[in-house]
Amino acid sequence: MSSADSHNHPAHPDHDHRDHELIETAPAAASGPLAGDPSTLGLIMFVPGGVSLGLALTGYTASTPTQGFFSGTDVFLFVTGLGLLIAAIWALALGQTAVAAIFGIFAGFWISLGIQLTGLIHNWFGIMPEDKVLQTYLIAFIVAFGVLTVGTLRLPMAFTAIFALVVAALAFVLAGVSQASDTSLNIAGYIVFVFTAIVIYVLAGGLSLATGGPAFNLGKAVIS
Repeated sequence: MSSADSHNHPAHPDHDHRDHELIETAPAAASGPLAGDPSTLGLIMFVPGGVSLGLALTGYTASTPTQGFFSGTDVFLFVTGLGLLIAAIWALALGQTAVAAIFGIFAGFWISLGIQLTGLIHNWFGIMPEDKVLQTYLIAFIVAFGVLTVGTLRLPMAFTAIFALVVAALAFVLAGVSQASDTSLNIAGYIVFVFTAIVIYVLAGGLSLATGGPAFNLGKAVIS
């Protein structure tokens, strides 16, 4: 763009929404690692963990959802968890605070879930059967994701739906673990499939935009 064009069309950065532009706005030009869109990496790395967890909770992975819930720890830790951690660090380097916070909490969830389940399987932490360690873990993340849902209502509706469904899925997992209910775990698994499908839709929109295509409609924000 020429200097004349620059005077005719001055830039008006919108600081209130800069951190919220996960998919729909192209990142500012930069060189080296301070370029690109960390959202694309974070979203695509989320998918294997979501699919694995959904299959486990619906009884596909093992004979019962309870047994299946303890599977997939390698995917949780080293694919989804690690990928989201990298995306969070990348977003933080770009100054995208809200994006980094979102990917950071999801990275913490997947990594700690993998460690928690592996530790329970191998009795690493000396946890007694009557202890409610997993329930405590689930309650903590229900609160965290609930705060995330309320705090990001200015994002497009697709993101609000993802976060709210994550809270619902964790609530059903909590009920399933507390009451040894396979039905509750099954319901949680189907909810996982729903929010993973929305993640895939958002990812497809981001990839379309990154390859020169149109942006996808992610819905209006609950709070404008």
